[in-house]
Amino acid sequence: MEPGQGFRRSMSWLHTWAGVLLGGLLLAIFWTGSLSVFDREIDRWMQPGTRLAAPPEQLSLDRLVLPHAQRLAAGAPVWTITLPTPRAPALQLDYQDPQQGPVRRYINPHTGELITDQGSWGGTRFIFPFHFSLHLGWRSIGYWLVGIAGMGMLVILTSGVVAHRKLFAEFFTFRPRKRLQRSMLDLHNLTGVLVLPFHFVITLSGLVIFYLIYFPGITQALYPQGQAQFQLEALGTYSRPASGMAADSASLDTMLTSAKAIWTDNGTPGESYLVRIRNPGDRNALVEIRRSFANEVTMNVDRLTFDGATGALLHQHSTAPVAGVQRFMTGLHFIQFDHWTLRWLYFAGGLSGCVLIGTGLLFWTGSRRARHERQGRIGARLVEALSVAASAGLVIATLAFFIANRLLPLDSEVIGNRRAALEGWAFYLCWLLALAHAMLCPAHAWRRQLQMAAVMAVSAVLLNWLTTADHPLRSLTAEYSGVAGMDLMLLVLAGFCLLTATRIQRAHRSMPATAGAPREERQGA
Repeated sequence: MEPGQGFRRSMSWLHTWAGVLLGGLLLAIFWTGSLSVFDREIDRWMQPGTRLAAPPEQLSLDRLVLPHAQRLAAGAPVWTITLPTPRAPALQLDYQDPQQGPVRRYINPHTGELITDQGSWGGTRFIFPFHFSLHLGWRSIGYWLVGIAGMGMLVILTSGVVAHRKLFAEFFTFRPRKRLQRSMLDLHNLTGVLVLPFHFVITLSGLVIFYLIYFPGITQALYPQGQAQFQLEALGTYSRPASGMAADSASLDTMLTSAKAIWTDNGTPGESYLVRIRNPGDRNALVEIRRSFANEVTMNVDRLTFDGATGALLHQHSTAPVAGVQRFMTGLHFIQFDHWTLRWLYFAGGLSGCVLIGTGLLFWTGSRRARHERQGRIGARLVEALSVAASAGLVIATLAFFIANRLLPLDSEVIGNRRAALEGWAFYLCWLLALAHAMLCPAHAWRRQLQMAAVMAVSAVLLNWLTTADHPLRSLTAEYSGVAGMDLMLLVLAGFCLLTATRIQRAHRSMPATAGAPREERQGA
């Protein structure tokens, strides 16, 4: 198919080639985004020390956190304290260590005991950042690649709507007992139509979140005095230099009580979720308290700044109307508000995006494989290898990440890489091996990698049981519902992979090697 032969055919050509070129990257983004919906639950599974009962309603930061912060991070310029929630029941202390870099420690909110370093980045510090940055920090190249993929996804969605004539009929069409190519096309069309609004909104909101990276001139034009003006006026970050003179800290508990009262008086009642202390122990110390957005979609930037030495209120900031639009789109994408039904729908919507992209790539390679082999072309084989690695291979890499977490001792270190980094290396090495396998053994790559993923998923559940004694039933009775949910979803994943591998095996046995797509869909490339 060539572009320019009518508007609908041009859109079909654009839809096809945008999907082929960006499909692998989009699969990685949608997969890690889907997992990030339950990043706190993944954290609890990967960090057994944080498997605690629901936190108490009343906490004393002065008693529970300050002694540990003063001992562990006395020289750090900033302490960040994240208050516990039912999803993440441990107190969290973050600071910068001169030797180790960023450090995160957890504190039991019931006893004040410092929890042993868990030695894992978990979901919030590995899977979630991969979703939007690919862990490629040089010149923000990861953000740009994700942004290009996001724009490409909008093009794919829009051109797909134009290219499909029978959009309404495809909403109700799925024939799983037809041959594999036909079933995949039906599933591709069904997920594309059924979840179209979600895919469009989630993609658009993802682009809006990082508008400052893609359009840095906005802040330069609106805030001519520079980044400090932007931070203060748009985000409410009040700052002042350290004095160099030591001073005792005022009560954090009193400041938290004052913050709640101020927000109530301002007509925006809410609880605090984060306390950030700048220049701790200094006479010019600042304590910034942020208002929780657990009960609203908008990830507000409401915050109060107190004098760390006296406890006096220095600055208060509320989300401005224009910033509120961007923060609403951010909240719509990140789903940090408490709503379990929507959380599961987001998870299902993200996985449907993986199905949409994966089936599209499978259909493209399946309909061209035989012809490309006859012509001596490698296009279909290359795309198929990348598709296997970006779907089944990425699942294997994720499961390797989980299994490494259960097998590596807490004090592991190899060539300067500590345990958390080793988990990441397990992810990337297994992903690379999956790609190599897909390229060297294309005939059986899909089936064998799906079977391997099923074995690994069951192994992860068993290893969690053996290393922590927390099997699914015990996790449920001990109020570790997030851990039990993780185990159950791993078992569901194993079943899905086995069923899919069996379906592919049956299809290959019943279909001639030269079979292609239906005549009307064999055009192109």
